[in-house]
Order: sequence, then C-alpha cells, then structure tokens
Amino acid sequence: MLEVKYDEKGLIPAIIQDIASGEVLMMAYMNEEALRKTIETGYTHFYSRSRQKLWKKGETSGHVQEVKEVLIDCDKDTLLIKVIQHGPGACHTGHRSCFFRNLEGREVSKKVFSEEEVYGSRDNQ
Repeated sequence: MLEVKYDEKGLIPAIIQDIASGEVLMMAYMNEEALRKTIETGYTHFYSRSRQKLWKKGETSGHVQEVKEVLIDCDKDTLLIKVIQHGPGACHTGHRSCFFRNLEGREVSKKVFSEEEVYGSRDNQ
C-alpha cells in the first residue's frame, strides 16, 4: 500500500463519491485507524474532530457506505472513496449529499429523509 500523508493532527481528508452517479456525497477526515477499519470492513469509518473519536458512517441511521474503491491523490494527502450509499442519504441534515447549498445559502436539492425520524429531536441529545 502507498504511504499516506496525514496532516500534523494525524488526519487525512476523504472525499466520498457515489460510484454509480459520480455525485460527491460528503467529505470527512480519517486517521490511520479509520482508514484501516474502512479497508478491513469494506464500510466507511471516520474520525470525528469534534467528538475526538472514531465513528462508522451509518452507525445511527443505518445509511452505511459500502466501499468499492479507494484512490489517493498525486500528493498522497487526500483520499477519494467511491461507495454504494445504502439508505436514502449521506448527510445528517436529511439530504442525499452534504453539498446541498450554494454560496448564497439557497438549497439546491431537497431532503430525502427526515433527520428527526432517523436521529430523534435535537432537544433530546
């Protein structure tokens, strides 16, 4: 396996792309353990900078990402992970993609699931 260049915090950005449509679903960070678990299990795992812990995408929602291919850029400091997105969406807001707003703040795509039904009320968290 090629050497991966992690940043000073031990993280590497990972762009997640739908393998069939080419749509970019999300971007998250991986540390060495998250990348290893992703490769070992065939499902995306990330490192949460805010919670300071490893997490499997879809562990709460069931909207897991089945890994089909992992690519690395020319500088070896960014990953592109092509997946089959199981479930209606990748974004915790209820959208298929995390990239659902333009720079003016207008939504350019509709929600595909209710985040309240999937994750519960934010008041309960």
